[in-house]
Amino acid sequence: MGKESGCGTAAIRQDSPHVDARTRYPLIFNPRARGQRGQRVLRFLMDRAPRFALFATSHPAEAGELAARFAADGEPVVIAAGGDGTLNAVVRGLAGSSTALGILPAGTMNVFARELGIPYGNLAKSFDVIERGNVREIDLFSANGAPFVQMAGVGYDAQVIEETTWETKKMFGPLAYLFSAVRVLGERPPRMVVECADGRREEGVCVIAGNGSLYGGQFRMFRMADNQDSMLDVLVFKEAGYRVVWDSLLGGLAKGGLDLGNSAVAYLQADSFRVTCDREVPVEVDGEFLGRAATVSFDETERRLRVLAPDKPVRSVFEDAMEALTSWTWRLQPAGEASNVAKGV
Repeated sequence: MGKESGCGTAAIRQDSPHVDARTRYPLIFNPRARGQRGQRVLRFLMDRAPRFALFATSHPAEAGELAARFAADGEPVVIAAGGDGTLNAVVRGLAGSSTALGILPAGTMNVFARELGIPYGNLAKSFDVIERGNVREIDLFSANGAPFVQMAGVGYDAQVIEETTWETKKMFGPLAYLFSAVRVLGERPPRMVVECADGRREEGVCVIAGNGSLYGGQFRMFRMADNQDSMLDVLVFKEAGYRVVWDSLLGGLAKGGLDLGNSAVAYLQADSFRVTCDREVPVEVDGEFLGRAATVSFDETERRLRVLAPDKPVRSVFEDAMEALTSWTWRLQPAGEASNVAKGV
């Protein structure tokens, strides 16, 4: 599907949003953030209050409506300050516009910020990225019309998200998802059929689609993903029983990527596909519960999303160590595993 612009970062830089010391950015944030993280975010915003027009929201729909209004008014940049939920809501509002997204990662996971190399552990450095004005154009896909930038899931992982409450996330952080995962392991899985636009077909019990390589933090689940190639990387867990999904996900996270030699999982790349289930199942986008559906259509949107991001990702020591470890693990695997990836052939 075509886009307004196919330019790369270097070409876009010339028409990047103009930034000077007087710029006052519309900033959308969730005021419910608590604890030390929430206090740090509020201090950061107050210390730089002249640079922001602050808009506190009480619901994701409100954040999306505000972002859409700013885009319609021609704002060159809108900042989302929060976690993946706030980010996804703002992305929905900006979808289809030329307004660039600025990110101040202040949530539990911040997966998309990590994907782009935005320094998620340092708000000041994240704001420096916004100030530099470097724009990247990122593929934007939708699940039943709901835009997402990083990943989406149908079935097991979406059910885990559905059953993880806001209170447990605030109390336990990422471990809250693990507790929910254990609770749903014994349930009877649905049956799903995945049909790609080019005719490829797979059957399974759970589907996870990645626009980027990261899933669940800073582990690279989708080894071949590129968020500028107009393709989704799709994992179809084929065997009945959530234990297979659980083992595959844990194994993939431990090795920094899915085991491509695992016959219980199909790895596809597609520009569009449809998932048909034998009953209504949970669906999530960017780690946020979307609802339940028996059919989910994945498609590329008309325009890419403009995002303020580093030219070169700012990496942590932990990320460097993990990459070294996972590349070593990858070299130990049998040759020819990559041939199990179906890439439209």
